[in-house]
Amino acid sequence: MPIFTATLVGSVTGLSSLSQLLFTTTTTTTTTTDVCVNNPLIFSRFGHKISCPIRRRLFCTAENSAAGVLQDSSPSVDSVARQSRRSADWKTAKDYITSGIVYEGRVEGYNSGGLLVRFRSLVGFLPFPQLSPSHSCKEPQRTIQETAKGLTGSLISFKVIQADEENRNLIFSEKEAAWSKFSGKINAGDIFEGRVGSVEDYGAFIHLLFPDGLYHLTGLVHVSEVSWDLIQDIRDILNEGDEVKVKVVNVDREKSRIGLSIRQLEEDPLLETLDKVIPQDGSTGLDSLGMSNIIEPLPGLDSILQELLQEDGVDEVRINRQGFEKRVVSQDLQLWLSNAPPLNNKFTLLARAGRQVQEIQLITSLDQEGIKKALQRVLERVP
Repeated sequence: MPIFTATLVGSVTGLSSLSQLLFTTTTTTTTTTDVCVNNPLIFSRFGHKISCPIRRRLFCTAENSAAGVLQDSSPSVDSVARQSRRSADWKTAKDYITSGIVYEGRVEGYNSGGLLVRFRSLVGFLPFPQLSPSHSCKEPQRTIQETAKGLTGSLISFKVIQADEENRNLIFSEKEAAWSKFSGKINAGDIFEGRVGSVEDYGAFIHLLFPDGLYHLTGLVHVSEVSWDLIQDIRDILNEGDEVKVKVVNVDREKSRIGLSIRQLEEDPLLETLDKVIPQDGSTGLDSLGMSNIIEPLPGLDSILQELLQEDGVDEVRINRQGFEKRVVSQDLQLWLSNAPPLNNKFTLLARAGRQVQEIQLITSLDQEGIKKALQRVLERVP
């Protein structure tokens, strides 16, 4: 019974090469036939299954020998060239991480986690969290899957953030590319219109609107920078999709972070003049308790004032007036030194806790810096 020799040649889309299999034996006669095998080869890349038919050419050799050896043959010239190109592209991808070059690639598809993007002869992965906010803010009613479908076939700018040839991990970030392009256009003190993205217990992420009408960068408003009022839950004030105005308070270019504030665009109640909080004429007004013959110090304030009297240069300390503010800034006791110029060595301190405020008159030969240092020493001594 004759034994046949089969040689497998061909290629699969998405694979760099397909090894040839050769069954060697003594050749007597040779016939050739083309066979299209419909059984697909299925492989997974970045969680995306691709099915490809393999076209095989069988070289059949009839022989009288009953023995043979199955072994790998040498790859074709085309296969070696493709593999060489892919290896070179992996090296380029690694170089792009170091150099920070922005690359423009075509979106070839998507899965449940992100986009499949072309990088030269390779296909990498761009996770949805690494997309620029410009897409979601442009059409906020669309789901992320609908956005991904709309991006298929388009060109997208990104940076390579991971290139592991051994494990075939090639990861991109559009956010990093946007940071390189637009972070130089923002500085502390700038004011932006923004849209609230995700809201967490510690703060809210705000997408910043640029002059071109797109939202390119995202910053964080910490919960302490949302309002001057006491906040129990940030979600009582901010929700996803809200339009807000924010002030840039800091830009960390090394860590690609932007700190934002909403409350700093409002009048700071801690910097209001005392006449607004406690009328000088002694009238109670709507937000003042007026003056009293005996004013009980706020909890914890009495021991601070006693220690302050022990400081050199401090001659007298007493509570002068008290009243209520419209808003709760903090339940904790806070001490503030008024910016009002001293009159006859008389400085003004402001003690606040909750809505209650007390004016403290300080008679001293110290200047403002001396008073600040004295207060710092006192606060270190008082538990």
